[in-house]
Amino acid sequence: MAELRAGLAPSDRAFLERARVLARHGWGQVHPNPLVGCVIEKDGAVVGEGFHARFGGPHAEILALEEALHRANGATAFVSLEPCDHHGKTPPCTEALLKAGVARVVFGASDPGAESGGGAERLRREGIEVVGPVWGEGEAVAENPAFHHTARASRPFVALKLALSLDGRIAAARGERSRVTGGEAEKEVHRLRSGFDAIMIGAATARVDDPQLTVRLAPEGRAAPRRLLLDPRATLPSDAALLRDAERSPVHVFTRLDAPEVDMERLEGAGAHVHPVPAAAEGLVLDAVLDVCWELGLRAILCEGGSRLATSLLREDLVQRLYLFLAPQAFGPSGVPAFGPGIAGAPWGAFAPAFPPELFGRDALLVFDRRTGA
Repeated sequence: MAELRAGLAPSDRAFLERARVLARHGWGQVHPNPLVGCVIEKDGAVVGEGFHARFGGPHAEILALEEALHRANGATAFVSLEPCDHHGKTPPCTEALLKAGVARVVFGASDPGAESGGGAERLRREGIEVVGPVWGEGEAVAENPAFHHTARASRPFVALKLALSLDGRIAAARGERSRVTGGEAEKEVHRLRSGFDAIMIGAATARVDDPQLTVRLAPEGRAAPRRLLLDPRATLPSDAALLRDAERSPVHVFTRLDAPEVDMERLEGAGAHVHPVPAAAEGLVLDAVLDVCWELGLRAILCEGGSRLATSLLREDLVQRLYLFLAPQAFGPSGVPAFGPGIAGAPWGAFAPAFPPELFGRDALLVFDRRTGA
């Protein structure tokens, strides 16, 4: 892939990068479909561009071609993801590109879908010059990690988000609700939530922080994320913030099989869906929890802690992405470590940076993806 990218003209790389940036505008509106952007270029000028803006709506190529009109004839289409070649909610993008008379297609990532993939070969057979995939596998996955994960595994994509102090703490003391990051980082967390099917926390986080886990500080996504709580003994209070607005944003509580029946009924009466699953030495069998989530149609889950749940997910190799917000403060030895005992043996080497660090006010966001095959 490095050789292929090196062979591209600087202008080609710039147009493909523009397609990548456009694609990201679809965050929160298209999942479980992928983010896709497209730029139509002719004689060095952009004549059309678009991005997949809503689930079930026109694909990026269609919108870009509609803007380009007749100027697409003989042009180059730069697409962040290989054009699809199947009839889904919309016709194949390959047919639209052929009909428009596009002469060349450059794409960043291959489509991993068994049905949607194969567009590049179709275009080549029809005589169009096709260049791609230009990006390496890690770079391609970084743009649509959940889409790539669920294409090869019948298990939800799990991302872990933690806000950390410089000394690796998530709170000033156990049982104490602590402000770690600032307002700009908090807004980014809400934006991230809009692109996931569900938000997950453990019982200790629910007890200490009493969070709502809704999208309030950013534009809402196409559907309100469900709220998932791992509460082995069904101890969540009936008046918890998590149970507010449960009709609009369902709450799913996972308990032990032997949790008190009266408390499971109490939570159901408060509007929660209760799912008893097998117990583990520490909490619940996470594989069983994720199996239920898959059956519920949840394809991408953002876990927001706390320490025990984060440690278990990492130790059992169930995390595909890490969102680590690093704040310029320290809590000292009395602070709560982000990761519990035994995490030193976790496969940290299995993760690699997905993007350059990004600043949100005073805080830095570091994003890591699991290496392919790790």
